Amino acid sequence: MFKNGSLFVPKEKQNLQKLLSLYHPKKGVLYYEYDQVEVAEDDLEDLLTEVDALNAAMNMEIDQMEAILRVEVGSKVADLTSKEIKRDLLLFAKKNPNLFLNLANDENVELRNFAIKASEANIIYLSTDQRSIHWSSNDKRLMVVPFDENPFSAFASYLKTDEGVEVYKSIEKKLY
Repeated sequence: MFKNGSLFVPKEKQNLQKLLSLYHPKKGVLYYEYDQVEVAEDDLEDLLTEVDALNAAMNMEIDQMEAILRVEVGSKVADLTSKEIKRDLLLFAKKNPNLFLNLANDENVELRNFAIKASEANIIYLSTDQRSIHWSSNDKRLMVVPFDENPFSAFASYLKTDEGVEVYKSIEKKLY
């Protein structure tokens, strides 16, 4: 009988243990056999991933920290001090190490952060319908946002194009 989602078979019932362990057609589908080694391997893998994420977070520059943290907490990152950013980033890396490592290895994260900073500094702006990005100074349209795509992700991709590199350099001069 299952109790709290677990089935315990007494050591005296070796035939039932053998049936459930070797021959039952629902093994691995309806139930699985507890494997202490497999659990330890999974725990070790999770711990190593967490350590990798924390080490990566400790060795990052503040700009990259801000870019990654902006994905998690949004534009309130602009109001945080560098110590708060580092603390929040370490907590994020500890809480969700796989997502953190994916973001740390994503080349568009920093460009997306750059685009958001440019928008916050009123160098560029997103149209009210969120379909295009324009220069704030002369209202000239820089790009049209593809359907069903995040505007700042699309702008980050645009910044990698030949035309976008020039826009990036221009924004960088105004931003810094």
